This record gives sequence, structure tokens and C-alpha cells, in this order.
Amino acid sequence: MHVRELFDLTRRVAIITGGSLGLGRQMAEGLAEMGADLVLCARKKERCEQAADELRKLGVRVLPVACDVTKPNDIQSLVEETLNEFGRIDVLVNNAGISWGAPVEEMRLLDWSRVIETNLTGTFLCAQAVGKVMLGKHRGKIINIASVAGLSGTPAEVLQATAYHASKGAVISFTKDLACKWAPHNIQVNAVAPGWFPTHMSDWSIKNKQELLLQNIPQNRFGGKDDLKGAVVFLASDASAFVTGHVLVVDGGQSAL
Repeated sequence: MHVRELFDLTRRVAIITGGSLGLGRQMAEGLAEMGADLVLCARKKERCEQAADELRKLGVRVLPVACDVTKPNDIQSLVEETLNEFGRIDVLVNNAGISWGAPVEEMRLLDWSRVIETNLTGTFLCAQAVGKVMLGKHRGKIINIASVAGLSGTPAEVLQATAYHASKGAVISFTKDLACKWAPHNIQVNAVAPGWFPTHMSDWSIKNKQELLLQNIPQNRFGGKDDLKGAVVFLASDASAFVTGHVLVVDGGQSAL
């Protein structure tokens, strides 16, 4: 197969949770540019509808869906709407996530639980529901969005978000184990671990601690608007057919220090 065909996503169907803004929006655009039809879901459907209008200009079909990834009924409706519209699911990008800043000794159980429930349990619930469809077809790609925060700790003066660290570390372990479980079914399960990218979630830290953060990024810059596209397209395409259980780090060298 020609290498261009390996990366071609024409007529593939990709679900991107949290796909209306930030990193999810960037990855959705990358998949669409390679020909994939999209399902964008988030708690606020109007944001998905706005993003869908923009992405349809790339010549692909886009379905906006309201979905809270902590609610199994919402996820089941997401799967059903996708199958009704497209008849298939080829790719799942588990991108929906939240964070909460507080010192460990002051963090409320409620805030800890919200982060774990969204970032980890939401990833599990979506993978479980979509995975049942993929198991029946004996093929599929699941891409879990982790973080460099899941690879190591961070000094308190840089970031106070232990629940986020814990959730992303767990997503990495979940990715590796699920990859082993579903490899015999031709389902590849991988993770992307972004470093610091300007998003609504990272906005405060980047504005207030820019110099400190850049000291720990060898490329001396934050992630840009195109820096995740190639990673997600690779893991969504046939080019990664023999890659599973992998964590693809996109961080400008931060984790290499």
C-alpha cells in the first residue's frame, strides 16, 4: 500500500469527545483534512454546532451531539446517533477532560472526584461503549488523550493539580492494558500525551507562569495550532496498524529532561 493510502481517512468515521474547543477542535480539524467524517460531542451542543459548521467547509460530514461523558445514557445515545447517521465507527478520540487547581492538603473530595470521574471514568465509559461496536467489526482505533502530567510530577510552584496528574497517569495505564486486551480483535488503543498548549484550561498558567514553564521545554515554545494534527492522524490511520499500547508524547522535549 502506498504511504499516502496508509494515512488516508476518507469515509472513516471519528468520534471526538470534547471536540468543539481547544485540542479536541485541532485534532478534529486534522482528521477532517485527511477525509474523515466527524462526530463532535461535548456537554454544550451549541459549541459543537458552531465547530461543525466550520469543519464542514473541509468537505466532510459532521454530526454535533450533546454528551456528558460521565453519564452512560448520554454515551449510549452518542453511539446510537453515530450509527444512525453513518452506520459505522472507526475512530474514538477520548479528549474530554477537566482540571482543578488546589494544594493536595486543601483539595476537596468533591473536586478530586469530578476530575477523576471525567478524565478517567469518562474515558473508560466511552471506550467501553464504542469498543462493543468495534469488537463486532473486528477493527478500530481508540486514542486516549493523556498528558505529560501523567508521566511525572510537577513542583508546586509550577502547577497544583494533583487530581489531573493522577487521572492522566491512570489513563496511560488504562490505555496499555486495554491495548493488550483488544489487540487480538484488531483494535489499536494508544494515547497522546500533549505538553503545554494554549487552551481555556491552561490559559491561567501560561499567562502567569510563562517564563517558568518555558524553562522546562527544550524547544522553548508552547504547542501550536497544528502540532497535534499529525499525531492523531497517524494513530487514527492504517499507518499505525502495528502500533498499540503506545504513548505518543507531543511536548517540545519537556519529558526528555
